[in-house]
Amino acid sequence: MRFVIVTGMSGAGKSTVLKFLEDFGFFCVDNLPPDLMPKFIEICNGSNDIENVALGIDIRGGKMFGRLSKILSEVMSESGKFEILFLDCDNEVLLKRYKETRRAHPLSEKGERIIVGIKRERELLNDIKNHASYIIDTSYMLSRQLRVQLSDIFMDNKEFNSLMITVMSFGFKYGIPSDCDLVFDVRFIPNPYYITDLRRLTGNDKPVRDFVMNCEEAEEFSKKLVDLCEFLIPNYIKEGKNQLVIGIGCTGGKHRSVTLANVLHENLKGDGYSALIVHRDIDKDSKK
Repeated sequence: MRFVIVTGMSGAGKSTVLKFLEDFGFFCVDNLPPDLMPKFIEICNGSNDIENVALGIDIRGGKMFGRLSKILSEVMSESGKFEILFLDCDNEVLLKRYKETRRAHPLSEKGERIIVGIKRERELLNDIKNHASYIIDTSYMLSRQLRVQLSDIFMDNKEFNSLMITVMSFGFKYGIPSDCDLVFDVRFIPNPYYITDLRRLTGNDKPVRDFVMNCEEAEEFSKKLVDLCEFLIPNYIKEGKNQLVIGIGCTGGKHRSVTLANVLHENLKGDGYSALIVHRDIDKDSKK
């Protein structure tokens, strides 16, 4: 029997993950108090109808959640069979999700700001995150991308590393993304904005991509960037880093940065990494 514990930051998508795992044939239970885990596992092991189990546990368990690490150690010593899937998410993205749903954070006391509860929860979850089998950052991940990631791990049993790579295009005029680990400036490349037929298009359109990549400097830069990332990423994985955000910026975040971010993303995907593409500012100034 495959036994998976799904936990992580509140608002990071645990309920969505449990629904996907249920679609994959897992018997799913959400918010079971940790103290009931040993008995629950005993029942599952004694059933001939249950092959895979996913158990959602989070800080809604209150004080009982604090005993989770001890209970997991006991379960490990008895069965030796369980995996921990930890769902992470950027603080600012979580804050935005809570504001959109108008829900209070479980650890924000009355009158406290939501971000206080988020930071408090992150501290409490630090230990279990360090012991996680898989860490998935859902900050910029679409539901379909999350489903594919879970299918790779739990259905196809593909090799998984916990480093989630996000390649993000942006416009310097709107500010550098605060969560970028690496930032590259491509404003040295000729700007399609000044070509009338290309101004309203984006780097996702073939004419703009051809214009940018036909520039000798862009092609050379792209090769060197891919080479640098292919060197850095295995070393980041070795050091246990679980999230890498690579920012590529131009003036408005619509043409050059989008093109080169797409090229980098295509190359990293081809190397088997878990890579997402985000174009932060592509729709801004769309009326111009």
